[in-house]
Amino acid sequence: MPAGLREWIAYAEGEVSLREPMRLRERLDVLDRLELHAESSGDAELLMRAEALRANFEEINRGLYAALRQDIRDGKNALAPWIDALEAAPEGDGYDDRDDLVSGVLALDEPGDVAPLPPEMVFYQPTPARHIFELIRRAELSEHDMVMDLGAGLGIVPMLVAMTTAARAIGVEREQAYVDAAQRCAQNLGVGRVAFECGDAREADFSKATLFYLYTPFTGEVMRSVLGAIRREAAHRPVRVASFGPCTKVIAAESWLRADGKVSTESLALFQSA
Repeated sequence: MPAGLREWIAYAEGEVSLREPMRLRERLDVLDRLELHAESSGDAELLMRAEALRANFEEINRGLYAALRQDIRDGKNALAPWIDALEAAPEGDGYDDRDDLVSGVLALDEPGDVAPLPPEMVFYQPTPARHIFELIRRAELSEHDMVMDLGAGLGIVPMLVAMTTAARAIGVEREQAYVDAAQRCAQNLGVGRVAFECGDAREADFSKATLFYLYTPFTGEVMRSVLGAIRREAAHRPVRVASFGPCTKVIAAESWLRADGKVSTESLALFQSA
């Protein structure tokens, strides 16, 4: 790969394959490098070329996102190539090009003001997209499944599940502004088999869900209460629990669950009722 900024710009200008829609990761890499280094170069000619590249690549990306949105409206599994491209179980809580992809496709109208969090509730942070894709790949969801995301935030997990599998999905979220934004997005994309409920996870109807997802949405007594409700469901039928983040340690300690594969707070964990 090129070493300096001038070489990077020349490479990006001349590499025709970077204009192919599916080369999103490479375009984003170039855009990141331009953002980091172009302003500090002090070279007016380089700045002009960098700005032209930025505008060109961003326009290509907008076109990709628009085409994928239309495919989703047409009922196509438009995100399948990015799920299939996962080479190994991802780790870590950082974000990557898949998050740019999901953000660009969903175009969520994220609310600016939300209500203060009560005790034991955790500030909303979206699950990195690669972990959602890993959940979709590992869980092998069918039309018989319903995925319930507890503490769903803007509803990204339920929407991606509904877009890419035959399963139904529901997001339970206490912040009404997040629920409203998720509903607008799903309606705009014509995503069926997905619903969003505003309410306390402890009061949700767990009776139809087959897989419960938690990205450490709450702690302490709230977590214990929710796990107790899922355990009561598991006494009557098989259920699965998927988790990411610190809550995985708490879930892994539940005797009524057995892990399906590796258990780590740095990667997606999947459990089945024993």
